[in-house]
Amino acid sequence: MRKIQMVDLKGQYEGIKDQISASFDEVMTSTAFINGPEVQNFQKELEEYLGVKHVIPCGNGTDALQIAMMGLGLKPGDEVITADFTFAATVEVIALLGLTPVLVDVDPDTFNIDPEKVKAAITPKTKAIVPVHLFGQTANMDAIMDIATANNLFVIEDNAQAIGGNYHDKTGATHKTGTIGHIGATSFFPSKNLGCYGDGGAIFTNDDELAHTIRGVVNHGMYERYHHDVVGVNSRLDSLQAAVLRAKLPKLDSYNDARRKSADLYDAALKDQEHIITPVRVGKDDAHVFHQYTLKITNGKRDALVKHFQEHNIPCGVYYPIPLHKQKAYADERYNEADFEITNQLVKEVISLPMHTELDEEQIEFITKTLIEFVNA
Repeated sequence: MRKIQMVDLKGQYEGIKDQISASFDEVMTSTAFINGPEVQNFQKELEEYLGVKHVIPCGNGTDALQIAMMGLGLKPGDEVITADFTFAATVEVIALLGLTPVLVDVDPDTFNIDPEKVKAAITPKTKAIVPVHLFGQTANMDAIMDIATANNLFVIEDNAQAIGGNYHDKTGATHKTGTIGHIGATSFFPSKNLGCYGDGGAIFTNDDELAHTIRGVVNHGMYERYHHDVVGVNSRLDSLQAAVLRAKLPKLDSYNDARRKSADLYDAALKDQEHIITPVRVGKDDAHVFHQYTLKITNGKRDALVKHFQEHNIPCGVYYPIPLHKQKAYADERYNEADFEITNQLVKEVISLPMHTELDEEQIEFITKTLIEFVNA
């Protein structure tokens, strides 16, 4: 059996290395390292893939979220509602901009932000909602958009873990994740479903005026060289990373299909296990892109299972071990532990198994057999 990897980027690279090598040679020869043709072409190709009017590449996914909020003109003191159970980048940028993060609990099945908790958290100071499509599962965007419309709020989709997913709304229309709200933000970190070989990110929107503002923000606030019209940052996707993404983008759907196939194999092997709860899938088969395959271990053996996996050379991850409201940087006397019942339970139970495009049946059989034997012992 091949060595099990949490993410097998080397195996994935084997299928595209000739194209990437040729593209790298072209970039090196042209020396167009910043905003060169590779970046411009990737932008257009991603716009076409997503069915969105504007893609603005940037330096990384955290920048994408920050720039989205800057583009919307949010001001210090404005409240932004987001999920307590997610990676810190989502709340980090809210705090960096002097905005007020408002953390709410999540759905126990999907791990995504709970719309009812969002409703309860809205105040006159609320300006935006940031749903996170966690682990590749799309949040309930119908409910989120209805809440936003009723309260005149912006919606910023954190799409770092769900690019390529489809959301089928209540009218029957299909949208790519990240294109439903007023603005979407994504990461191209190497382990993402669409990842480069360094840092990278992008912002999506169908709003022409907002797109214009953001294009200035990512480039020091400039639309004309040395004319700084808005307060900006320096956050640009470089041409070498764009070349990697151009090679991968046509394969994204097949990459996501491979992840779903592995998820199907995991599901089949782990069904009817009393203490193992497999990921809940909401909507049609193409809605979940399985950035992570995250289980709940309900008999208190999660931490011991992590150690057991390590002893058997099976990588795994606990995403996330500490809720954001308990992190030192984001602790706030406003928060009541009773309001985070689901998140506080999830951090004790969740464990993510290896998930990537190169997993094979033999590896999944070994992983699941080891898991079942230990949990039921």
